[in-house]
Amino acid sequence: MRRARQRIKKQKRDQRGIEHIMMSGITIDSFSLWQFFLATVAFVFLFIEVGYLLGRRHRQKDPALESSVSAMAGATAGLLAFMLAFTFGSAASRHDSRKHMLLEETNAIGTTYLRAALLPDSHREEVRRLLRDYVDLRVKAPQLGKAELQQAVVRSEALQDQLWEQAVEAGQKSPGSITTGLFIQSLNELIDLHLKRLTVAIRNRVPVTIWGTLFFLAAMSMFMMGYRAGLVGSRSFMVSLALVLSFTGVMFLIADLDRPQQGLIRVSQQAMVELQNKFNRDLAPLAPGYKRGSD
Repeated sequence: MRRARQRIKKQKRDQRGIEHIMMSGITIDSFSLWQFFLATVAFVFLFIEVGYLLGRRHRQKDPALESSVSAMAGATAGLLAFMLAFTFGSAASRHDSRKHMLLEETNAIGTTYLRAALLPDSHREEVRRLLRDYVDLRVKAPQLGKAELQQAVVRSEALQDQLWEQAVEAGQKSPGSITTGLFIQSLNELIDLHLKRLTVAIRNRVPVTIWGTLFFLAAMSMFMMGYRAGLVGSRSFMVSLALVLSFTGVMFLIADLDRPQQGLIRVSQQAMVELQNKFNRDLAPLAPGYKRGSD
């Protein structure tokens, strides 16, 4: 029991650190996804245009310059493509981790709820009520803003503390009880997964240095492509537009995958919603004439 308490305290300290990052971290989250999209389009167009204008100025000075510029533009575009693929793969992997973590936490909450039946009557219903409140918070969390999410995290911690108090009281009443030990084991797993989900959602994001590298390579690549077009003396607006939208679309998808609380790509909460519905059915009074097991 003492080791379990120490473990809980360490988890609380880690959670507070994550919450601090969530509220004070400086990331591209300061912009909405559509602002990010429009800013990226303008950024890419700017460097293509600057490169094109400089290329036109240097076109007559060195006719052989076009071939060397083409090679450099191809190399820069290759580096950009590699970084985009690497970053997209990392963001997609973290998105998958969030989905797996949701299922694991749903199973842990469900197991804790079932094992609450092993507790004495004086604790059973209170524990189940707290778990119902806990699931309600989990279901609402993806729709909350940053400030509201912070409040939800604090509320989740408060519910965990109350659940742990119930476990401590039950353990003190029956120090050698195997059934109480099983409940405490599932409760520990529940709290562990809460911390893991916060870590995956808040800490495991695309680092600012990678975003900076992507935009730097994009600036160099688009500049070189525009410069080459200027040397040749011709360009197509539609081709430039297709290039800009293709690059921006991939960047948009990366940013979308990297934001669990925003965007078009989100982790389905269906498993948690189904668990919430199950809890509500257990809470609802039985209809007249209904007998368990009759269906």
